[in-house]
Amino acid sequence: MLSNVLSPTLHRKARLTAGAAMLGLALSVSPAMQAAALGAPDSFADLAQQISPSVVNITTSSVVAASTEDGPMVPPGSPFEEFFKDFMDRQGQGNGPQDNAPRRSEALGSGFVISADGYIVTNNHVIEGADEIQIEFFSGEKLDAKLVGTDTKTDIALLKVDAKEPLPFVKFGDSDKMRVGDWVMAMGNPLGQGFSVSAGIVSARNRALSGTYDDFIQTDAAINRGNSGGPLFNLDGQVIGVNTAILSPNGGSIGIGFSMASNVVAKVTDQLRQFGETRRGWLGVRIQDVTPDVAEAMGLVSAKGALVTDVPEGPALEAGMLSGDVIVKFDGVEVADTRELVRKVADTDIGKATEVVVLRGGKEETLTIKLGRREEAEATAVPAAAEKPAAPLEQELLGLTVTPLVDGSAEQLGLPAGTEGLAVVGVDPASEAYAKGLREGDVITEAGQQKVVKLSDLADRITEARDAGRKSLLLLVRREGDPRFVALSVEKS
Repeated sequence: MLSNVLSPTLHRKARLTAGAAMLGLALSVSPAMQAAALGAPDSFADLAQQISPSVVNITTSSVVAASTEDGPMVPPGSPFEEFFKDFMDRQGQGNGPQDNAPRRSEALGSGFVISADGYIVTNNHVIEGADEIQIEFFSGEKLDAKLVGTDTKTDIALLKVDAKEPLPFVKFGDSDKMRVGDWVMAMGNPLGQGFSVSAGIVSARNRALSGTYDDFIQTDAAINRGNSGGPLFNLDGQVIGVNTAILSPNGGSIGIGFSMASNVVAKVTDQLRQFGETRRGWLGVRIQDVTPDVAEAMGLVSAKGALVTDVPEGPALEAGMLSGDVIVKFDGVEVADTRELVRKVADTDIGKATEVVVLRGGKEETLTIKLGRREEAEATAVPAAAEKPAAPLEQELLGLTVTPLVDGSAEQLGLPAGTEGLAVVGVDPASEAYAKGLREGDVITEAGQQKVVKLSDLADRITEARDAGRKSLLLLVRREGDPRFVALSVEKS
C-alpha cells in the first residue's frame, strides 16, 4: 500500500582516506577509484543552514461535508454505551443540533521557494480542494498563498505569496546526473512537527509508480506524512526532486521514499508559471513496448522502440504514420521504449515540426510531424463499449474462438462503424492467448501486419508464419477502441 509522503535533501563534503604501504609496495589510486572511495560528509549542518530559509511548511484549510455516520456502533445496553456517548460529546460529535453541520478541516504539507518574488512548489495532493493556503517560513513568518496552477499527472502545484522583501530561494539541479549511491538530504514538516532534516542516498533511479510521466528518484532518507511537497537536495544545495510518496505497510518511513525528478518538475513549474496550466506536446498515436516476442514476430533485430498500434485523427496521421510502424527515433534521439517516447514528446514544444524515424517493412522512413497539444486531445470524448454481437460463424485458432464482424457489431464493441476483423467470442483459459490478456469481446483486425476479415485470413497468416520459420504471429487486437499488438506462438505442439 502506498502512502503519500514527502521531504527534501542536500549537502556535500567528503574526504578520501589516504592509501597505505605494505612490505615496501606503494598503493596507487586512480581518479575513478578515488571517486568511489569518497566517504560520508563530516556533517550536513552547513548545508541545512544554507537551504533552510527556502523550505516552507504549508497548512491548508477546507470545509468538508458532515459525516453521515453516527459514530462507533455500540450495542444498546452495552457497558461501553455511556463511555462512547461521553467521548463523542467531548469531541463535539454527539446528537446536538450542530452535529450534522459542515466542518472545517486542516492538512499539513511542505514546499520550497523557487524565486525571490514568492513562487513556491509543492504537491498537488497537499493543496487539492483547499479554501485557504498558509505558508510558514523558517523565520516563523506566515503568509497567505494563492494557487497559480496544478498538474495532476505529476502531482505538482505552484503557489505564490506576496512578500515585502525578496525571499531566499533554491534552484533546480540536474536530476539526470544523480547516481545510485549519491548522498541526498530531505527537509520538510513530518507529522506536523515543524522543520526537520533527514539524510540518505539515492537508492534507485527512474522509478515509475502509476503516472504517465513518472520519473521518481527512490531514496532511503526518512520522509513521513507531512513531508509531501518538500524538496530533495543534492550536496550542492540544488533541488533534484520533490518528495511525493513512500512505500510503507504502516504509513511511516521504512526507507523507501519516492521523489519526482527535478527535470520533470522544472518543466512543469515553468509552464504553470507562464500559462497557469501545462502545455505538453502530442504526437497523436497509440503505442506499446516492443517485447522480445513481438520483435521476433516482426523480424526486428532488437526489442527497442515504440510500436504504433493505432493512428487516430491527429498530427501523426496527417504526416503519414501507420499502424505497425515502430518509432525508433524522435527529434534526433533514439527511443528505447514507450515511456521514454511519451516523456520526450511531452517535453517538446507544441507546433514544432519534428523528425520521427520509423521502421516500416524492415526499412527506416523519416516523417516530419507538427506536434499538437495533448491537453486538447485528451478532452475528446472516447466512445463507450457495448455488448458483443452474436456470432454466425466460429472457428478455434491459437486458443481463440473467433467469428467475422457483421453489420452493426463493430459499434456494439465500441469500434467505429465499418471496422472489419474477427471478434473473439471465446478464449481457452489454458492457452497462451488467455495468459497474454485476450478476452471475449476483443477484435482482431490484423495478423502478420495484414488485415483479417474472414476466418480463412487468420488461418492463412498462421500457415505463412510457420512456413517462414517464425515462432510467433503478431496480432493487432482492439478492445473498446483501444488497440495493442500481441504475439502468439504458432509452433505446433
